[in-house]
Amino acid sequence: MDKSKSPQFHRSFLKPRFWPTWLALGFFWFIAQLPVALNQAIGRFLGFLLYHLAHSRKRYAEINIALCFPELDAAAQAKMVRGVITSCGLSIAETAMGLWGQENKMRNRYTITGLEHIEKAQAEGKGILLCGSHLTTIDISGRIMAYHVVADVLYRPDPNPLMSYAIASARNRVNDGAIHRSDTRQLIKNLRAKHIVWYAPDQDYGPAHSIFAPFFGVPAATVVATSRIAKMSGCAVIPFFCFREPKGRYRLEIHPALDNFPSGDDLADATRVNKIIEDAVRQAPDQYLWVHRRFKTRPEGEPSLYPPKKKRKERPQV
Repeated sequence: MDKSKSPQFHRSFLKPRFWPTWLALGFFWFIAQLPVALNQAIGRFLGFLLYHLAHSRKRYAEINIALCFPELDAAAQAKMVRGVITSCGLSIAETAMGLWGQENKMRNRYTITGLEHIEKAQAEGKGILLCGSHLTTIDISGRIMAYHVVADVLYRPDPNPLMSYAIASARNRVNDGAIHRSDTRQLIKNLRAKHIVWYAPDQDYGPAHSIFAPFFGVPAATVVATSRIAKMSGCAVIPFFCFREPKGRYRLEIHPALDNFPSGDDLADATRVNKIIEDAVRQAPDQYLWVHRRFKTRPEGEPSLYPPKKKRKERPQV
């Protein structure tokens, strides 16, 4: 793919307003070079800080877990919330390791099953949509999968242009390339060219191009793009998940390609994809990114499930 479409370096990044970002990138690079055990210890400490400082994200996790795990009592839900926030801290440290760590750092630290499903789809001459989810192992799984397959990833630019450039550049080194999440034309083109594209359809992108399908028994705005992409490209849709295990190890699962997909019924397809993701999340519920507002969009007439975001104060004009 044309990597020139990724965020590019600009000389303005050298200005003082970006110096804090350079310091943050230096920190990420430093912890990426550390042994895995020490990297994860730092991640757990970051999780401790987030638990006490990221109040709105913690509140989102509390609401989501209460909605999705009503069978748990208050103490068990609170324990899961703490685990979720710890996983978010681990994810920060692991992302640094996945993007800027040594190439062979994760070899011999994982098990992987289901590679034959990718090989089968490739033998049939199909592009592959690796359908994953926002588990907190998202970037470290990309590094591990790069040992086995060459894949493109979808990305959403960071609001900070320097951070966006640094992350996209790192992902381009690890993966085949990065596709802007709104660039459907490039996505379809790559799939028709028999590429593998990593894709996660489990966030709330608003009512446009979404329908309400159950996720943990709660109506969730779910994109219909998964079935539309499969129909337009003729690709195989293969579920893929990565779980964090003890002692700095990871377990990757690649499932068989979905049969009879798309079915022609958007609701049935969206419900099917949500159920696959739900089953994976139930294996390690505290490793899922419950800190995002998964149920932000509500059916007509239903109130919001989350407290309103605080409005940012406008800066005075100079």
